[in-house]
Amino acid sequence: MADQTPTARAVAPELVVDIVSDVVCPWCYIGKRKLESALAELALREPELAVAQRWHPFQLNPDLPPEGISREAYLDAKFGGTARAAEIYSRVKRVGEEVGIAFDFDRISRQPNTLDAHRLIAWAQQRGDANATDLLLERLFRAYFIEGRLLSDREELVRIATDAGLPEDEARSLLASAAGLSDVEAEDREARAVGIGGVPFFIFNGKTAVSGAHDPQTLLEAIAAARAGE
Repeated sequence: MADQTPTARAVAPELVVDIVSDVVCPWCYIGKRKLESALAELALREPELAVAQRWHPFQLNPDLPPEGISREAYLDAKFGGTARAAEIYSRVKRVGEEVGIAFDFDRISRQPNTLDAHRLIAWAQQRGDANATDLLLERLFRAYFIEGRLLSDREELVRIATDAGLPEDEARSLLASAAGLSDVEAEDREARAVGIGGVPFFIFNGKTAVSGAHDPQTLLEAIAAARAGE
């Protein structure tokens, strides 16, 4: 996958985690939490270990119009209606509670196109501030899944970026332009071309891949396998 954080690694990391995800994927939010738990445990074992995370775009719904569509229409098309969707999301909510995420799917009124959100994430990574990037991701997931905010609204995205400590004017200028658009679309195509059909998808040191929101122990085993192959 393309490297989006050239300024973030003055010290070469010993562990590079590539994460392919979409901000409207509930399992990606859960997967983020489980990865955080795995890395926290690893940090206790090896406090000096340098770790870099690189987030890559994947659109679950690449054909949606820029303004998105009504959530009801989306659920009808994807699940056959809100009743079936509620059954499916009940399991997601249970798992979310286990990792501290209070999903509130009922607050979502529109299903957004996520190209602009992915452009924001790529821009944050290019700035080289890993903490700001992580906070932006957290804010995007929370805004959508807990607060029901519209991620295809550019002013809403600017507010989310500002909440994450990123410059408001720069975020607004980015979204008003086509900056990063072709790169995000190319990375999305690349992910599909190499066989990634679902997210989250984790790649450790470019060697070991894990598909899905697996528990921290599974992620730690994959990390160990990747490092053993060095």
